[in-house]
Amino acid sequence: MLKESNYVKIAVAVPRQSADKIREILGRAGAGQQGKYKFCSGSYKATGRFIPQEGAHPAIGQQGKLEEVEEEIITTICHKDLVKKVVAAIKKAHPYEEPPIDIIPRLDIV
Repeated sequence: MLKESNYVKIAVAVPRQSADKIREILGRAGAGQQGKYKFCSGSYKATGRFIPQEGAHPAIGQQGKLEEVEEEIITTICHKDLVKKVVAAIKKAHPYEEPPIDIIPRLDIV
């Protein structure tokens, strides 16, 4: 049997050189708490691709040119009550003008 969880999964893409900083920010904001463990996360390597449009102020790349960036996708869990705080902390610390953040509902087994 499944029920809606009080936790969500947060996934955020970040340039590899900023991954440790974002993991630290996630943990300090309260994400990654699982039972008697904190600062829990996983990550995998990815390639981010984008074309900054007119008016953008990219941290990496130039307007109108396709850019490829070696990234890490960091995943962690977060209690629903902390999501706004955690997302605000990510946005403040993330090097991208528009950080790619996914918030994914979870189910618990009962």
